[in-house]
Amino acid sequence: MPHYAVVVTEPLNKPPVVALLSVGIIGGLLAGFFGVGGGIVMVPLLLVWAKMDQRRAQASSLLAIAPAALVGTASYAVGGVFPILPALLVALGALAGAQVGAWLLRKLSLGWLEWTFIVFVAAIATVVVFTVPNRGVSLELDLVTAAGLAGIGVVMGIAAGLFGIGGGIIAIPALMIFFGVGDLEAKGVSLIAMAPAALSGSVSHLRHKVATLRDGLWVALAALIATPLGSLGAFIIPEQLANIIFGGFGLLIATTLLIRAIRRRRNP
Repeated sequence: MPHYAVVVTEPLNKPPVVALLSVGIIGGLLAGFFGVGGGIVMVPLLLVWAKMDQRRAQASSLLAIAPAALVGTASYAVGGVFPILPALLVALGALAGAQVGAWLLRKLSLGWLEWTFIVFVAAIATVVVFTVPNRGVSLELDLVTAAGLAGIGVVMGIAAGLFGIGGGIIAIPALMIFFGVGDLEAKGVSLIAMAPAALSGSVSHLRHKVATLRDGLWVALAALIATPLGSLGAFIIPEQLANIIFGGFGLLIATTLLIRAIRRRRNP
């Protein structure tokens, strides 16, 4: 009689609900206050608190980013900030850039690209600290502005494809520095623009069982509650102080990427 090999697939462990909720609260506050996805912080926390591996942590983080971005968008809209057309242009550019980033990831040695990107994030975060935003300025669309917004989106997408981080840390400073808009307008654009890509990635992760719906729902639930609180903080804090805090956050991200790059070189 023929013998058949039985392959047993080990089910994914179930992290404690408290750990998932804690990660979601922190990620939601970051999304609302900074206008970014928060994955750069949520992923390490999921690794430590939820005992996930890197792939599962990144996928679970993305499941929470999509609803947090949508709630953040609604929160900013209630406050009178809803730059839908500029955000759609950035989102379209990001979708194209993500494909370029994925292609570059397969073709290029990432050594110098990674270090260049770290320096770029650190430099632009430093510039933001000394930038005085004007919350009374909004984006006025023309052909040049539209092309510039799409270009920012392309850079966002390339960074996401290459380095696995959200594009808010690039889009928000670029909008403030090159287009002169206020911090709230820039954060509103970032939140709207990141939602489509996050939703698309979430569906893919669930379909391929990289993450579980159970984990994503708990993290997302906490993020949904915390994001409006973060958004409220963004509206309350004065412009200059908000920029200083955002610049510090950007420097923290650059430092985190630097540590990750050094560890990768030591343990290839």
